[in-house]
Amino acid sequence: MHTPPHETRWPVWATEPVVVVDHDPHWAVQAMEEIRALQPLLRPFGNSGIWHVGSTAVKGLRAKPVLDLVAPIESLERTAVITRMLAPYHWHYVPYELDQRPWRRFFIKVEQNKRIAHLHLVLPEERRWHEQLRFRDILQDNVYVRQAYAELKTMLAEEYRHDRDAYTAAKSDFIRRTLKDY
Repeated sequence: MHTPPHETRWPVWATEPVVVVDHDPHWAVQAMEEIRALQPLLRPFGNSGIWHVGSTAVKGLRAKPVLDLVAPIESLERTAVITRMLAPYHWHYVPYELDQRPWRRFFIKVEQNKRIAHLHLVLPEERRWHEQLRFRDILQDNVYVRQAYAELKTMLAEEYRHDRDAYTAAKSDFIRRTLKDY
């Protein structure tokens, strides 16, 4: 079938459905492996640590089986250099025009045509990554919040199965309320 020139052909991993699965204890091991591989690559850009955040970082929490890693760097201006350096390791840069989040630069690691990890590069003073750490810690420490979030994510994954952006946006009120209340 011929695709008209105005339509975009997306890679399979860019449009895969939202699926939430039971927690996998191996996610923590996978995250550490990714962190160990990324640290020497990102150190020249002022990175002094990489954190596993998001639902895969919370023991017992249902999640999309995609690791979320956050790494502060000195400047977001060297994204082109970082993109070239990470490409051989299966990291794909999501251009700002698509991501639309000026506070980060976003990469997706793909293996066998599936997302396995997200890398959020941020500036050290960026409040959002501090909030990601805080939200993760609240979920780890509070079983009631963790259960409510798991139920919400499961419901939203069904409702927004083919719209990752809507799925993410629909969780934001819960996250904001939790950060305010705890």
